[in-house]
Amino acid sequence: MKESSPLNLYKQLPKTNCKECGEQTCMAFAAGLIDRTKKIEDCPPLLKETKYAKKLGALRSIVAPELKMIYVGTGEKQLKVGGEDIMYRHQMTFFNKPPFAYDVSDTMEEAKLVERVKKITDWKKFYIGNWERVEMIAVRSVTDDPAKFAACVKNVMENSDYPLILCSFNPAVLKAGLEVAAKTRPLIYAATQDNWKEVAQLAHDYNVPVTLSVPFDLDGLKSMVATFAGMGLTDLVLDPGTAPNGKLLQQSLLNFINLRRAAVEEAQRDICYPVMALPINAWMTTDDPVRAAYWESVLTAAFVIRGGAIMVKHSTEAYSMMPDMHLRFNIYTDPRKPVQVKAGLYKVGTPGPESPVFVTTNFALTYYTVESDIASNDIDAYIIAINTDGIGVQASVAGGQLNATKIKDAMGETGFDWKGQKYAGLVLPGMAARFSGELEDLFAGQTKIMVGPEDSGRIPGWMKDFWPPK
Repeated sequence: MKESSPLNLYKQLPKTNCKECGEQTCMAFAAGLIDRTKKIEDCPPLLKETKYAKKLGALRSIVAPELKMIYVGTGEKQLKVGGEDIMYRHQMTFFNKPPFAYDVSDTMEEAKLVERVKKITDWKKFYIGNWERVEMIAVRSVTDDPAKFAACVKNVMENSDYPLILCSFNPAVLKAGLEVAAKTRPLIYAATQDNWKEVAQLAHDYNVPVTLSVPFDLDGLKSMVATFAGMGLTDLVLDPGTAPNGKLLQQSLLNFINLRRAAVEEAQRDICYPVMALPINAWMTTDDPVRAAYWESVLTAAFVIRGGAIMVKHSTEAYSMMPDMHLRFNIYTDPRKPVQVKAGLYKVGTPGPESPVFVTTNFALTYYTVESDIASNDIDAYIIAINTDGIGVQASVAGGQLNATKIKDAMGETGFDWKGQKYAGLVLPGMAARFSGELEDLFAGQTKIMVGPEDSGRIPGWMKDFWPPK
């Protein structure tokens, strides 16, 4: 959607301010369409009343993402792939983070296969208020045996409900996998210049998305896209080739950029599909598993930044997975909105009448740093996160988002019973020390106002010197 002005979307709305969408005005609804907090379907009059049919058609055309969105999987685990409108994150935001698909193969012993599937499915990492997880499993046919591949796919499905990528260049093998997994709407990989007719028929018969693979030949890839689109197959993912090193690696990155630019900036609707990267190819370059895992991580980072919409990976080592999870998280957060936690009172450990109450802001990085420093030192305490619109302590003190009145009101809203505390102490961050006198007046003796350290890492030492309050 190239349109960034709510006013131009407003022209295509009923303009009745009926509030059925949940917003107070149609203008607010138009703004919600731009930042994707609202969908066209949230406006009942637009859908039900025939007099708005022309506007509905125009609006659907306007809000359609520049990069086509493909759905893989079903139910709660269904993934949105692609669907972006911009080249660079600072222009607005990216919406659909590229899923990471970790591989299994049909040569694995059943016990090891089940173990790996469960490891992929259960892996998670808590990072700045969010759980980062793997999203897909890529089932690779190494044996080229349809029966063995089907059995492997079945085994994976019995142990995980994650969306699948069925990987083979043999149409017979893909068909065997689809007969087992078609209802889960897997992505099939891949149609090539040799097998495209058979794979196209499979995509049509089983109604599943398909990857088109024409390595290092964008003209050939574009021609195949046109062929599939002419057959009515538009749930497409593109594989322009992922070279693990050398000059072709540079060409791979340039191809990703050119495909993204063609879709987003040049509006070439015949090539506007999400692109798959294969960092797993790093394992072709070395027999050293540590080096391969490291280089796979580097490739993943490079292609996430260059617009890769799906990543197929192998290494489940923490030193390979976590850097890419963190990078992806940071790139696919909205740069217009600081990462926040819900404002309110939190417990760390098992706080009781002798525990302090620490004040901080609801900026996620600040809150979880404070929480970690307290929890890792076995300190039982309360933390009150003040709503500062996700701004850190120093900036919110300077900008007025954190002030004495807001702290007093926030504590009041929690219903915290100061009378039940043996040591009633509210601990301000050191950078908010200037509020201490005003808070003493506002609390009128309910609690002692204390000034903690500027760095939460010094809380353990502060506790030894100043807690309990004299």
